[in-house]
Amino acid sequence: MEPIDSDLMCRFQQGDQTAYEELVNRYSVRLHRFLQRLVLNSAVAEELTQDTFLRVFLARERYQASATFSTWIYRIATNLALNWLRDSRHARQAASLEALTIFGTRLQIPCPERTAEENLLAMVNRDRIRMAIEALPERQRLAVILHKYEGMDYEAIARTLGCSVAALKSLLCRAYALLRGRLTAEDEAQNSLPLYIEATYCS
Repeated sequence: MEPIDSDLMCRFQQGDQTAYEELVNRYSVRLHRFLQRLVLNSAVAEELTQDTFLRVFLARERYQASATFSTWIYRIATNLALNWLRDSRHARQAASLEALTIFGTRLQIPCPERTAEENLLAMVNRDRIRMAIEALPERQRLAVILHKYEGMDYEAIARTLGCSVAALKSLLCRAYALLRGRLTAEDEAQNSLPLYIEATYCS
């Protein structure tokens, strides 16, 4: 049975370097993917991922086993990313995506069951959703990414963002309302919105 994250962190606090290496192995890909979705730049995401693990290393004595490790490390990564986004030295054009990349994931080879028209429509819809999310205010974009792409629950996201669950739900409600409005305005000719937007409710 694999040790849980908090156990690994406790072992690392006691000087077990292999425990730290295991945590890096578990979270490096996930954090890079998350940070790339947030800062929209693969090279910067790589630097921020490394910086996150450096902060974990340096702050190891302050970690308490009662805290969920995943929430703790995501909060470190989130703060680093938001600081980078708010740094006036970084031009917004540096945050552009590669032409064939959507949120850091290369487009998949078209499904053979789909027609060329259906594949094109799917690509366009993914791109429209990506651009709509990119246009959200920073905290709204971050909340949506953590909720829909990282699969965190409300409590974990609220701890990551340093707010109450009620405030988080309000933030997500506003974010999804903006997304629905933008996608509807762009695509009134179609009968339905993307499923993940349509199925989201403000509660």
